[in-house]
Amino acid sequence: MAAELTGKREIKQERAARTRAVIARAAAEVFAECGFSGASVTKITRRAGLTLGAMYFHFESKEALAREIVRSQPERVTPPYETEGLQHAVDITLTWAHALLDDPFLLAGARLVMEQDSFIGPEENSHQQWTEVIAQSLTVAQRDREVRANVDVNTVARLIVNACTGAQMHAHLESGRQDLPQRIREMWNVLLPTIATPSALKRLCLDDSRGAAA
Repeated sequence: MAAELTGKREIKQERAARTRAVIARAAAEVFAECGFSGASVTKITRRAGLTLGAMYFHFESKEALAREIVRSQPERVTPPYETEGLQHAVDITLTWAHALLDDPFLLAGARLVMEQDSFIGPEENSHQQWTEVIAQSLTVAQRDREVRANVDVNTVARLIVNACTGAQMHAHLESGRQDLPQRIREMWNVLLPTIATPSALKRLCLDDSRGAAA
């Protein structure tokens, strides 16, 4: 009897997880298309093929859905190669640039970037999340003498995130983001000589494969 109850509970939990995932994906698609202000729970549930009751069981509001999508951004970007330090920072940005072309969650994050004050605090918005991710890699790089000792890694991390944000906005307007990976490589080509040690600079790879295989 206990085993039967456990099995039923697990099936119920799996079904709930699937439903939650369906709602989150539908919300990402709607946010990517309409932005935060243009999205509604009705549009999201219609896209998911679920009832309002099902949505509110998992998410209390449109704001909660937007927060979930923004918070999930870094975990959706996994570089195709295992690296650390400066190469890892490069690979994260190039992988993001390639994945942004067809990942609805990343597209939603890009669309929501200018409306985050409507649903999430500045201490945990996407700018702060990505700055922390890049700063971690740059800190490792500085420890391993890939980044010059006089470089402020937090300042550079903010600069990289700001540049990537601007690059995706301009790429969206001018090429439908098709040239976003190239724009990110251009950013690194300008930045790296100012922060990297000569030996690290020689080892770094910026070609398209760094993110395209993700």
